[in-house]
Amino acid sequence: MKSTTMYLTFTTKRKHAFINITQDVRKVVEESKISEGICLVNAMHITASVFINDDERGLHEDFEKWLEDLAPHSPTEHYKHNDTGEDNADAHLKRQIMGREVIVAITNAKLDFGPWEQIFYGEFDGQRNKRVLVKVIGE
Repeated sequence: MKSTTMYLTFTTKRKHAFINITQDVRKVVEESKISEGICLVNAMHITASVFINDDERGLHEDFEKWLEDLAPHSPTEHYKHNDTGEDNADAHLKRQIMGREVIVAITNAKLDFGPWEQIFYGEFDGQRNKRVLVKVIGE
């Protein structure tokens, strides 16, 4: 069995962002030379997420509204976590909802997706460097 590990780094201009990282992950799979296996994509920060869904602007706007309705940023005093001097408790909750990681099968040296599936990095407390782990395992 072989494995390849690479890290993607993101610094968003806004506090919240959804970034399609499918092509970046495809490149890692291609460079790995693994034809059958799995690919793990993991957000390595507790206020960021990796998820699979459709690359459709309206859907992403719906996600942002839905997440803000579930875990609004303000009032920041509403959250115990923010008593530590932070103001990002909502970002931790949003990450919990959207997920930490995804695993995608590799078949014939390609990500084996269903229709419309894409991989996204979700940022909920941005404007600083954050990493995403991409690990490809297989033969």
